[in-house]
Amino acid sequence: MTSPADPADVGTSLLAPGRAGSPAGAATGDHAYLRALLDAEAALTRAQAALGLAPAAAAAAVTEAAGDPARFDVRSLAERARGGGNPVIPLVADLTGAVGEEYGPYVHRGATSQDIMDTATMLVAARTLDLLLPDLTRTERALAVLAAEHRDTAMPGRTLTQHAVPTTFGLKAAGWRALVLDARDRVAAVRDTLPAQLGGAAGTLAAFGAYGAPDPMALPAAYARELGLRAPLLPWHTLRTPVADLAGALTFTAGALGKIAADVLTLSRTEIGEVAEGGGGGSSAMPHKANPVRSTLITAAARRAPQLAAVLYGSLTAGDERPAGAWHAEWEPLRDLLRLAGGAARDTAELAEGLRVRPDVMRAHLGLTHGLIVSERLAAELTPVLGRSRARALLTELAARTYAEDRTLGELLAEVPELRDLDLDALTDPVRYTGSAGALTDRALERR
Repeated sequence: MTSPADPADVGTSLLAPGRAGSPAGAATGDHAYLRALLDAEAALTRAQAALGLAPAAAAAAVTEAAGDPARFDVRSLAERARGGGNPVIPLVADLTGAVGEEYGPYVHRGATSQDIMDTATMLVAARTLDLLLPDLTRTERALAVLAAEHRDTAMPGRTLTQHAVPTTFGLKAAGWRALVLDARDRVAAVRDTLPAQLGGAAGTLAAFGAYGAPDPMALPAAYARELGLRAPLLPWHTLRTPVADLAGALTFTAGALGKIAADVLTLSRTEIGEVAEGGGGGSSAMPHKANPVRSTLITAAARRAPQLAAVLYGSLTAGDERPAGAWHAEWEPLRDLLRLAGGAARDTAELAEGLRVRPDVMRAHLGLTHGLIVSERLAAELTPVLGRSRARALLTELAARTYAEDRTLGELLAEVPELRDLDLDALTDPVRYTGSAGALTDRALERR
């Protein structure tokens, strides 16, 4: 269950249009985190009741009290969190009061604040990834359509910013889709392994034994079942693999989507214009502009994500049995990463579904180098006729003349007596030199 966007968070979206109004933005706000913290506390009491460690009535009372987040003041919790360094401590006090004197002692029994905070973080992550994955699916489906439709749409292949040899837009779109599928697979794998956290003060489960559990090691699995999370093999207070895995999947996702956006930004430049966003944004000063806003916001997310991941990877060096600072440093960067990747996934789905492709412009651009875009092919085809040295020298000479005389390479080759028996029209047609682009596109589209 996710909660609506926080009133406080709506304001901060003023500087974060990439996540404004996105499902990920709502799923990661303060009220969503509060919901997850309460769910974690209620599940702990239910798990203990399921194992006979607490009365069923206590589980019902805690679940009922935790089921109404509106009775808890987020601002007050945030302010009081300074006293103990995390929001769980004041929340436990408020939840205990809400449950009442009879069953209040069963709130948070045996747990430590990090158990609840880590578990709530995994819940927030799971709920956000469940919203992000459908947007990745939307994106790959839209890209599959583009790749199939433009399987044979020839365009200039660009390397180091310059025209190299022809390629097809279908192959480019198929490559984009492959990255999206890579991201989907990584996110789905991480989603399936997100664990609950339960270890007690120092990760030994000692308190649960003190409260009467005959087998404390059974409790983490029962807890995880209540939450729909993976049962942890060990308490992971200082074993931060789950957070590092999240960081990797989210950062890869942002980067993969950023690659698509970077290509669209290049191809939609005024002087290129081979593609255009379906609904470009306006300019405050220039009425004629239709800016590639979706691509811009996706690129912004991709640029920010690696630095956030660096903080999370740095927290792997968490000392002792519970760390000071390393655990606390994760909260905001991880939330930001979830928001960035979620917002970028939403924007990329819209980008892919609305992208306008201009095959006629691509075809025209194949001629910008006066036919030199197929010089690689000609070097191979002319060598058996002229010899390697002569073929290379001739092409070097004619390459200079194409620009100096404003003539095509094909025209100049036609004047070479030794080449009169060759089908120069076919050899110099860039549309006929896309290699295995079509077959590669077909193969890429077989992936599901």
